[in-house]
Amino acid sequence: MKIDFHDCTLIPMEAHSLPQSLSARIRSCYEDLSPTDRRLADLMLEYPGDIASYSASELARLTNVSNAAVSRFVQRLGFRNYEELRVLAREAKSWGSPLYLMNHAPASNGADFVNSHLQACADNVSGTFQQIDPAVIDAVADAVATARQVWLVGFRNSYFLAGYLRWQFVQVRDGVRLLPVAGETLGEYTACFEPSDVVIVFGLRRRVKEIGKITTAARQMGSKIAYIADHGMTADTSADWLLRCNTRSHGPLDNHVAVLALCHILANQVIVRTGAQGRKRLARIEEMHENLDEF
Repeated sequence: MKIDFHDCTLIPMEAHSLPQSLSARIRSCYEDLSPTDRRLADLMLEYPGDIASYSASELARLTNVSNAAVSRFVQRLGFRNYEELRVLAREAKSWGSPLYLMNHAPASNGADFVNSHLQACADNVSGTFQQIDPAVIDAVADAVATARQVWLVGFRNSYFLAGYLRWQFVQVRDGVRLLPVAGETLGEYTACFEPSDVVIVFGLRRRVKEIGKITTAARQMGSKIAYIADHGMTADTSADWLLRCNTRSHGPLDNHVAVLALCHILANQVIVRTGAQGRKRLARIEEMHENLDEF
């Protein structure tokens, strides 16, 4: 009998009781699954991102179960049909979860992986600077060089990228701050935003809710906002400047080479704009390095 997965009825469940992710839904009922359902569950838990590309019949063949078994399992997880489950898996891939970006394909050998990685790096850098207007980079550099305070904001991987750019800026100007500060809350800092400030936000996936709160605070205070995002960013950031970087990768982790290239260009442009004052600060720093015998 042919199963129409688009007409499957939904097993009654309270919508608010369902976990958000596919993996969480499976884990919530895993102990009660039959051996057949566990074969499906095990594959989905190990490679949940693959589900976005498998048809229901392909999934049935991979796990050696019937199409009807797939249909029943999908309903047990609270989905109306298999396509709805696939949509959730696709959304997780777009969100950037490394688990959902891993695939079931055999690993490529060392040479192939390195070559693919290098090509991805080159493509990301080239694609990024084809879509960013150099005038935008100039405008951000001008603003950073003349701002009262420069605030660098980032969470998770973005925190280290923001920290790298701060380290370049502090060599030629003071008043450069990095958020969040370990163990502290944000209100004490966002209250200090002023119209003459620049806030540079690294909003690469996976973005946390605090990013939106900080940009809202900066906008309310009248500060200029530069938002550095990944290629998949489509939401309205309310930023003065939006700089999208390609971060595509052949592996489960995003490739941030283009982001670092953008940071390098911004840092050099700021150094040029700080002129004699920047060189004077650099000279003082080098003198202190010698006095403290730091290197």
